[in-house]
Amino acid sequence: MEKSASSIESQGSRPVLGRESVQVPDDQDFRSFRSECEAEVGWNLTYSKAGVSVWVQAVEMDRTLHKIKCRMECCDVPAETLYDVLHDIEYRKKWDSNVIETFDIARLTVNADVGYYSWRCPKPLKNRDVITLRSWLPMGADYIIMNYSVKHPKYPPRKDLVRAVSIQTGYLIQSTGPKSCVITYLAQVDPKGSLPKWVVNKSSQFLAPKAMKKMYKACVKYPEWKQKHQPHFKPWLHPEQSPLPSLALSELSVQHADSLENIDESAVTESRDERAGGAGGEGSDDDTSLT
Repeated sequence: MEKSASSIESQGSRPVLGRESVQVPDDQDFRSFRSECEAEVGWNLTYSKAGVSVWVQAVEMDRTLHKIKCRMECCDVPAETLYDVLHDIEYRKKWDSNVIETFDIARLTVNADVGYYSWRCPKPLKNRDVITLRSWLPMGADYIIMNYSVKHPKYPPRKDLVRAVSIQTGYLIQSTGPKSCVITYLAQVDPKGSLPKWVVNKSSQFLAPKAMKKMYKACVKYPEWKQKHQPHFKPWLHPEQSPLPSLALSELSVQHADSLENIDESAVTESRDERAGGAGGEGSDDDTSLT
C-alpha cells in the first residue's frame, strides 16, 4: 500500500547540506531527491556502456567532495523486484561481495529505520563503515530509498574502520513496464580524507558500473532465492512483520564529517594487484553464492 511520508512524520522542508537535527524525510525531501536523480545540468558523463551510465559532479566545500550518479536499464526485472532486493538485508549478504557487516539496528516509523553497514574499499585504502537513517517510499509504480548519516550512542566509530559520512545517498527505481525498470543510484558521501584522484576515477569508470551489473544479476536470481528463504517476510512492505525495536529520534544525532578523525589518503597510490585487475574490494563475478 502506498504511504505518504508526510502523513507518517511531517517535518517540513530543509536543505540536505547543513542538516542540524535528525528528522524523518517528508514528501518534499523525496521529491527533491527524485529531481536530483533526474537532473542533467551540472553533471559530467564519465561512462556510458551496455545500458549503464555514470555521471560525476564536484562539490566545492571545505574539502573536495564528489557526487556520483549511476543509472542502469533493467530489461527483464520488475521495479518491485529491484525494490525488494535493495531492502532484503539477508540477500545483500549473498550478492554484495563488498559487505563486511550489515544489520538493522532499530525502527523509527513504518517507513524509516537505522542501520549499520561496513564495506571493503579498493586496496590500499582503509575499509569504511557508516550508520544511517534510511527511509523509503513507494510513489505509484516507482520507489525511492534514501539515507543520511546519524550517530547512535551504542555504535561509535571503530578503530579498525574509517567512519564515512553519507550526506545523501539513495536509489530511485522507475517502472518502465510490467517486467522492466530503470534504477538511478545517487551518492554524496564524505569518505573522510582527501581521496586520491585515481579512486574517484576508478569509482566512476569501473567500480560503480560493476556494482550495478552485479546488482542486476542478483535481481534476476532473487525470486528463486526468496522462495527458499522466508518468501512472505518483507517488513519493508508489511511493517507489522518488523522484529526491530522502536527507537525515538531523540536518541540519535546528525553525524557531521568535521567531528570525525580525518584520514588523509590523498597520496596513497593504487597497488600493483589492483591495477592488474585484482579482486581487492571489488568482488568477483562469481555469483554462485546467490543460489
